[in-house]
Amino acid sequence: MRVIVNHAEYDVPQGSKVSDIVALINAKAPYAVAVNLTFVPKALHDQHLLQAEDRVEVIAPVTGG
Repeated sequence: MRVIVNHAEYDVPQGSKVSDIVALINAKAPYAVAVNLTFVPKALHDQHLLQAEDRVEVIAPVTGG
């Protein structure tokens, strides 16, 4: 199935979870994840099933002043 991750298209297997996407893009902590603009807590990454056409954003914090 197709999902959009940080504005790039990926084909992933049915049943993929947020944790699979984090591993796929090799995200380095710290980061936050939103699916379709809804924050997904880290504790739920292994449980949150993705659907075709979901939009996933993996966001690193920005520091500065």
